[in-house]
Amino acid sequence: MIIMGTFYWLATEAAMGEMTESAGGFGLNFDILEANLINLSIVIALVVYFGRGFLGKILSERQSAIATAIQEAEQRKRKAAEELAIEQQKLAQSQQEAQRIRDAAAVSAKAAKEEILARVAQEIQRLRETASQDTTSSQERAILELRQQVAAQAIKQVEAELSTKLGNNQTAQQQLVDRSIALLER
Repeated sequence: MIIMGTFYWLATEAAMGEMTESAGGFGLNFDILEANLINLSIVIALVVYFGRGFLGKILSERQSAIATAIQEAEQRKRKAAEELAIEQQKLAQSQQEAQRIRDAAAVSAKAAKEEILARVAQEIQRLRETASQDTTSSQERAILELRQQVAAQAIKQVEAELSTKLGNNQTAQQQLVDRSIALLER
């Protein structure tokens, strides 16, 4: 309405100006700025008057399309936020599970270490005992050999002494045999 009022005012002003310049008749206006303003006013008034429904329809469709796009974007944002929360929860659970596995592995490794150390200690003890037994048995064998050698040496010395003392003496031999039999009978 304001535009129409402005258009009417401009038209009446133009008509008044022409009447004062030339009495009666129609004339051309050679002032470029004034003519362009009038032409622009007429075009704008016609566009507003005839294009209001068309432009209003296009603008309302565009507005509804923008509103729909905004709603869809908000829905996608909410959905993304929900999925992010779910994934963050899964991540936290995964991190807790990984920590639990690390802790269990540490406990298992400690137990395995202690078990291996206990086995090694048992093996060392067994080896010591075996070495001690080997040493003891080696000592016993050496002592036994020495005893056998000493006994063999003693028998040889006794035989040598007996043969030198008894020699071919039959009576002395008979007396020795008799004494030995008497010792055995007791």
